Amino acid sequence: MRYTKKKVKEEEPIISIITPFFNAEEYIEDTAKSVLSQTFSNFEWIIVDDGSSKKAKEKLKQIEKLDKRIKVFSYSNEAKGPAQARDFGIRNSAKSTKYIVFLDADDLYNKTFLECACWTLETHPEASWTYSDSINFGERNFLWRKWYDVGWELKENILIVSACVKKADLLEVGGFELKEKKVYEDWYLWIKLIKAGKFPVRMSSLLTYYRQKKETSELKSSNGENKKNALKIIDEAKRDIVDYKDGIQFPKFDYNWEEINEYDFVNVKSKKNKKINVLMIFPWMVTGGADRFNLNLVKKMNKRKFSFTIITTLPSKNEWRKEFEKYATIYDLTTFLEMKDWISFINYIIRKNNIKIIFNSNSEFGYKILPYLKAEYPEIQICDYVHMEEWYLRNGGFSRDSSSVQDVIDKTFTCNENSRNIFINHFKRNPEEIKTIYIGVDEKKFNPELFNKGDLIKKFKYGKDFENKIVISYICRIAEQKRPFLFFEVIKRLADVRDDFIVIVAGDGPMLEGLKMKVKEEKMDDFFVFVGNMKKTEKIYAISDLTVNTSIKEGLALTSYESLAMGIPVVSSDVGGQKELITEDVGIVVPCLQNENEIFDFNYTEEEISEYVIAIQQVIDNLIFYKLNCRKRILNQFTINNMVKNMEKEFLEIVKNPNNEKIQNGKELAKNKNILKELISSYFVAERNEYEWLSEEFNKENIHRLKNKTLQKKKLYEHTLEYKLKHPIVVALRKIGVYERTRRILGMQ
Repeated sequence: MRYTKKKVKEEEPIISIITPFFNAEEYIEDTAKSVLSQTFSNFEWIIVDDGSSKKAKEKLKQIEKLDKRIKVFSYSNEAKGPAQARDFGIRNSAKSTKYIVFLDADDLYNKTFLECACWTLETHPEASWTYSDSINFGERNFLWRKWYDVGWELKENILIVSACVKKADLLEVGGFELKEKKVYEDWYLWIKLIKAGKFPVRMSSLLTYYRQKKETSELKSSNGENKKNALKIIDEAKRDIVDYKDGIQFPKFDYNWEEINEYDFVNVKSKKNKKINVLMIFPWMVTGGADRFNLNLVKKMNKRKFSFTIITTLPSKNEWRKEFEKYATIYDLTTFLEMKDWISFINYIIRKNNIKIIFNSNSEFGYKILPYLKAEYPEIQICDYVHMEEWYLRNGGFSRDSSSVQDVIDKTFTCNENSRNIFINHFKRNPEEIKTIYIGVDEKKFNPELFNKGDLIKKFKYGKDFENKIVISYICRIAEQKRPFLFFEVIKRLADVRDDFIVIVAGDGPMLEGLKMKVKEEKMDDFFVFVGNMKKTEKIYAISDLTVNTSIKEGLALTSYESLAMGIPVVSSDVGGQKELITEDVGIVVPCLQNENEIFDFNYTEEEISEYVIAIQQVIDNLIFYKLNCRKRILNQFTINNMVKNMEKEFLEIVKNPNNEKIQNGKELAKNKNILKELISSYFVAERNEYEWLSEEFNKENIHRLKNKTLQKKKLYEHTLEYKLKHPIVVALRKIGVYERTRRILGMQ
């Protein structure tokens, strides 16, 4: 364990933001908003006016009045260029300043940038600066995600000026130290730091926004009439560089996984408000039913009563992060911290944000840290939401995870009564601590009255004739759990008895190409249309007559909610809570005749295939009857508003009436914190290979690297996620010892 106790006073700035300003009055308000919305408050913002017009100076006076941390300097009557302006700002930064952040007057930062940058450098004192991947916006829109490669950087500038740099290292190399204007001043600085043996940390989240403009900029001038002089300066700076250090990049996994560090470097000013502040722990923010539920929760819950902070724990592109950020503050721990530092950061967030409820959903790490958090904060209420039990994954999946730490969980929520009964009967949970809250659907968004089926079909250009056809939709992630090959066999059999239908497959996944190949090999192309992963699935439902779900496992499928809300009947496998939603007047539930442990067995019985064909035929022959009842079913019980009201009621209740038994359990656990930390370490060690695999996949799919560079050495096949998915029972058995050990330590056996 490593402990750091170097605190600074709340009012002293740790960070000085330096902004050179020259007639940027058109953009400075947006920049000010991004600065003043930062979640880290220990900063000063130094704006250096570089000979702007009178109109621009007046604008700066208005900006300076917005906050006492803003300081405007007018150091010259004529423009001397951003390099000299930044050096002036560095010289006039506060004595307490440890880090200098560069921000141009027309660029923006994500509201968590300062916090993430500060923590990155505090946990990596050997590094000199940190920066994030960037979003370019304005005249052109694209992502800037480059792997930090010193050789590449010496050939062309792949870094951005929006970065956080150690003040001491800036002073050591003399700052920008350039009198020339319209040159590559930021590239020049990075080369000076590299020459001095310094290196950066690249945060892999998109926390910086670089504005692309039409008008001439410093960069365009450097690339234009002044390019020869600019390159001469760079070449001179690179001279005599013979040795340099590689940078640190996230997601990171090459460290001692058994170590847990504890940092405490700044006095935290706890948030004071009358809201119930909720810390949510998720694996990621991606396309999926569980993530849609999470998004609806933070989007719809009363903002006057609740405030949300989200941490995510698995490497991912997080394509839904932008949506989540409209309603919550997001920290993707994988993009700026090593696992050994996660506990410290979470402790910091809990204290700073005055957290009252911890809500975990589908995060293995979340479950492993809950006992520690209850021991550290016995008065904080803990709850979780479990979407389904998975016997092929860890012999119960998140249901088992939840039950292994039930002594610290105040309330567990499930999406259906079937899962609730499994908690009570199989995992022996207290019935009063298990509550079913149906996910629900946004009935206003999924409303058939908003769409004209005829118009949509005319625009639906996929080379097929949809006129006078029964449209069957299959909307899901095309993966083993959804049994797409069974769906194909059902459609193939259906085609033997009728040809008046067409199938729309909406979604992607690891089995998509295999499904397409089967369609082609069996000459079924006329019956299938593949549209890929579509965000606006309501348009698919609007042109459909029937939705089919052949899953081997579900909690309660979001597609069933959406389909019924759009007035479209559903034929579904009888798994999870499907029959709690799909009654005989809105669709048909078909018996699942395959054991879920056989998820990778693609040989299906004739009986099960026939059951689906019969059910589909029955619905098609009685479409008017079924369609009349579908939307009513949703409006009566399964809307998002019902879900939100129920969750708000539960959250208010557990805060108002805390469970004294759980509080006492937390106090007892506090006597064994070292054991609890060891449990967390054992999880890190157990999950290292999968985390490394996910990290490499993220880098391979999202980060631009030089072609002659390889990601990492190949891993043994049994350490890959592919192996774990294909051999879930073996993996589950290997992990059983971890779960039983957890239960023994927490006194649950």
